[in-house]
Amino acid sequence: MSSFRILFLIIVGLCTLPQSAEAQRQGRPPRERRLIASDTLTPPARNIPTSDSLLAKADTLVKLDSANIMPTSDIKTDILYFAEDSIITDFTENKVYLYKKAWFEYGEMRLDADRIVIDWKNSELYAYGLTDSLGNVSGNPFFKDGNSVYEIRKEMRYNFKTQKAIIKDVVTEQQDGVLRGTTIKKTEDGSIYLDHGYYTTCKLTKPHWHISSSKIKSITGKQVVSGPFNLYFNGIPTPLGLPFGLIPDTPEEKASGVIFPSYGKEQVRGLSLRDIGYYFAFNDYIHMRVTADIFSKGGWGVKSQSMYTKRYRFNGGFNLDFQKFVSPETELNPVDYNTFRVQWTHTPQTRGTGRFSASVNAGSTSYFNNIVNPNNFTNNVTSDLSSNVSYSKTFAGTPFSMSANLRHSQSVQTGEVRMDLPTIGVNMNRQSPFKNVKFEPLKTLNIAWNFNLQNSISNRIQQQFGVNNPETGSRPGTIPFTVDNFGLLLRNGNNGARNTIPLSSNFTLFKYFTGTASADYTELWYMQRYSYFYNPATQRVDRITQDGFNRVGYYTTSFAMNTNFYGFYNFKGNGKLQTIRHHIAPTFSFNFNPDFSDPAYGYYQEVQENASGRIQRYSRHQGLIFGEAPRGESRALSIGLRNVVEAKIKVDSDSTEGETKKIPLLESFNINTAYNFAADSFKLAPFQLSARTSFFDRKVSVNVSGSLDPYAVQSTVLSNGTTSFRRINDYTWNRGQGIGVIRNASLNVNASFNPQNGQNPGQVRDELTQDFLSRGGIMNEVVENEINRIVADPSQYIDWNIPWNLTMGYNLSYAKQTNNTINVTSALNVSGDLSISEMWKINFNTGYNFDSKEITQTMIGIARDLHCWQMNVNWVPFGRFTSYNIDIRVKSSILQDLKVSRRRSFFDR
Repeated sequence: MSSFRILFLIIVGLCTLPQSAEAQRQGRPPRERRLIASDTLTPPARNIPTSDSLLAKADTLVKLDSANIMPTSDIKTDILYFAEDSIITDFTENKVYLYKKAWFEYGEMRLDADRIVIDWKNSELYAYGLTDSLGNVSGNPFFKDGNSVYEIRKEMRYNFKTQKAIIKDVVTEQQDGVLRGTTIKKTEDGSIYLDHGYYTTCKLTKPHWHISSSKIKSITGKQVVSGPFNLYFNGIPTPLGLPFGLIPDTPEEKASGVIFPSYGKEQVRGLSLRDIGYYFAFNDYIHMRVTADIFSKGGWGVKSQSMYTKRYRFNGGFNLDFQKFVSPETELNPVDYNTFRVQWTHTPQTRGTGRFSASVNAGSTSYFNNIVNPNNFTNNVTSDLSSNVSYSKTFAGTPFSMSANLRHSQSVQTGEVRMDLPTIGVNMNRQSPFKNVKFEPLKTLNIAWNFNLQNSISNRIQQQFGVNNPETGSRPGTIPFTVDNFGLLLRNGNNGARNTIPLSSNFTLFKYFTGTASADYTELWYMQRYSYFYNPATQRVDRITQDGFNRVGYYTTSFAMNTNFYGFYNFKGNGKLQTIRHHIAPTFSFNFNPDFSDPAYGYYQEVQENASGRIQRYSRHQGLIFGEAPRGESRALSIGLRNVVEAKIKVDSDSTEGETKKIPLLESFNINTAYNFAADSFKLAPFQLSARTSFFDRKVSVNVSGSLDPYAVQSTVLSNGTTSFRRINDYTWNRGQGIGVIRNASLNVNASFNPQNGQNPGQVRDELTQDFLSRGGIMNEVVENEINRIVADPSQYIDWNIPWNLTMGYNLSYAKQTNNTINVTSALNVSGDLSISEMWKINFNTGYNFDSKEITQTMIGIARDLHCWQMNVNWVPFGRFTSYNIDIRVKSSILQDLKVSRRRSFFDR
């Protein structure tokens, strides 16, 4: 019997030994099972005789449902823990001790430390680091709960059922900031309370700045609230502080809250408080920003900016800006304006056969003359506004589609406003009625139809009497575009319809040529036309309007032929230049249309023009919305020649065969002219020349264009001693004046250099703008300021490894009149940046106008990277927008209003 017991103990030991060894392996941590009473509390097993009456009672318990007798637990998921050194279980206290690189996991919670104590009885964890013989602490706790991470410098106690914690000396990251406190209490909902803590956005061990407060509360997903606080720089306290502070801690797409204003002082409008208001994040689909401006000398304004989106359907935005100012700057020149601006964009997603979109940019003419932004040059010099609201529809299964547009255009300089209410178009896609025919000209023949109906109103004053305006060259007058005048504007509306039927066919000629034959028929429909008569009393031609349906029909025909020639020149030897290729693409076209100004067509009227009896033709539809029939017969031959020259060079390569690449020598060189056989004089049109090329891996681009007049100029000395110049119907080479006269020419040179191919500020600005617009946003002062702020931020685009960037542009324009008057203008633009140290950048933008001998608009900026802070200094030393601004602020986006700023605008003069 004794040997049997010994054998039994050996077998049990062999079975439990691998289990004990497996628990010490780091790769497979033990999994904690459902909590039951520990072994120490289980009474020792006893051999009970079968005749014992207690056995019957035990049998009855076995028949009960086990769910009624199993103890319930608050543990909702598996518990895992591990220790590298040892795991000690105290069954008496019901605790587990984990030593050296230990960790504990429960759901989304994980705790790492060199010493962890698990108290099963109270469902609590204790964690702290270990101190060696020299007093150094290692293995401090590191706690992670969901997305929140806590770096603990001393110790912590955590209840893994209630998810509450008490932590000593902890650092945790919240949104863009870092919180640290001597004692932290964490609640079940994730909010934390700090005793003697600080908040900073600097991630260094010793931050450059922080806000210190005796009490701080962080509400997860909402905000950080502090009691009285002080601002510290490099550990040095400052007198800056407030009785309390609110710092947003909300995801950007769901953030609602107060918008802190900016302050300033101007000579005209006085002290200002700008952009104070509230940001409403109603939901994931609608956001709105409402702000106000207040000026101490009698001005105020209200702005509303909103964005909306509906996934897979549409997105857009609506902006409204109203500004009012009344202030007697001086008795002679008081400042008094009441102006507004409206912007709206609506961009649909591709869905179905209908599409509605809108792009509205309208406002008072005086808006840009009074509402200025010292930091936005483009906004201040805007000269035109335009809007378009459109709807389009494609009829499935048919070649037809339609569109409707409401358009608006406005000149800020002249005050002229034009509105198209509405424009309706119906189109038929090109159809090929003979596509099954083998004869190629018929097989490729296609026909289409376009119909356009338009009604336009304008506040431009139309000339009521007289065709010959005595004030030739003067600017046309306008009437105020107001509600009171809207009836008059409608009565003076200009409307009509246009039908266009284009036909074309493509085919091959003589194997190497491509021919295109086309004919376009246009018919205009009007509800009025003009009749003219000579008025001997006023000695001028007057006109009267005749109401009634009128049609104007005309056509044009053309035939074009083009081909391609390639020439190659191969170089022998081992030089880098391998081959030069010359591509020549000539084009010939002939077009014909009769003279529709012939009175036989009825579109023009021959009228006596003056007392001497001179006869002149006048169009009966001049000035109407789609114009009139073309004047003069045309039988013109057009000739075009395009040239491209490329080279193939050998590049250094490790391969034995070597590699080659193409480089452009002449990207294009074009020559175009025309000869009108039907013209009575000046049949040969001027030669149009243009060339484009680039150098140094396309870092320098050169564009040249010009016009060469082949006709000579004759000079005549008048009786008063002056010389008269007249262009005559004779070629320059016949009069010894060379091969022609250059009437106009232009040269444009652009260059961009840097040691590496880094992104320049302009590319960054364009990329941010396009990204914003693609998401349905609309450009306004707030958005432009934000984009400029990002572009001006060294951390956003400046590569500090690139020591310098330089961009230059030179423009030269030449014009020569018939009287030999020559006008030459040229200007140079230079921009770039330069690193003067590892953290300092100087950027500039300037230019020089050689014609006026003046320096153009100039801006000089200095950028300083201060790690968690940044400083930008921008200075415009002269010109209309003379100003400077200095910003020192925290880089964090949620604390962008915590800054030291001083600005001086061009109002301060």
